[in-house]
Amino acid sequence: MGSVYLPQSPEVLRAQQERTLARPRRKYSIAARLLFGLMDVVYGRDASLAKYRVLEIVARVPYQAWENVAYVAVTHTSDTPQFARDIHDRIVETRAQQDNEQWHLLILEEMLHAAGHRHRLVRDRIIPQVVAFAYYQLSWALYTINPRWSYRLNADFEDHAEHEYMSYVVDNPELDSFPWESFFSDDYGEHETVGDLFRSIGNDERIHKEESEALIESARFGRLR
Repeated sequence: MGSVYLPQSPEVLRAQQERTLARPRRKYSIAARLLFGLMDVVYGRDASLAKYRVLEIVARVPYQAWENVAYVAVTHTSDTPQFARDIHDRIVETRAQQDNEQWHLLILEEMLHAAGHRHRLVRDRIIPQVVAFAYYQLSWALYTINPRWSYRLNADFEDHAEHEYMSYVVDNPELDSFPWESFFSDDYGEHETVGDLFRSIGNDERIHKEESEALIESARFGRLR
């Protein structure tokens, strides 16, 4: 877990939640709006752990696509060591983002299991994998054509997730009454309540969004980072 994802105090997390909710959502691209609309049709407009689980399955995909392209690029940069090192550093950052999303998914899976949720074959297994596969192909294609397009799509996705998690805590204040205990707390970080856990996940999503927004600006000027 990179230092950027170290757990924050409850006071800081509440401040981050207020910061998120005080800001308007990004102006989402057509692709992002179609994806969010599909999620609402299949899993309902209301927030739920099962729906967030699918969000996290899909959330890892752009980082996997970027990492794949970057590894290919490294093999063609032996004559430019500095550029190769820049690509390597970007791979490291991408892996940290991907791993962070993986912890989110594992935590949600654990919570669903504890709640007695039983995954249905089509709705909970096949559809998420189909959506993730299609999203991977789109992220990869956009990145190879123009990295800014792929970064923008990811920024839209992470902005949506950030607002979803922060709003979920507001709409369910009882979450601050439930202590959070998890098999993954040593890996992800300790949090006193389930409410703080979701605030932390929402804060992670904002970090991912801001990193993608920074990459959009870097790509605008022809820089890798």
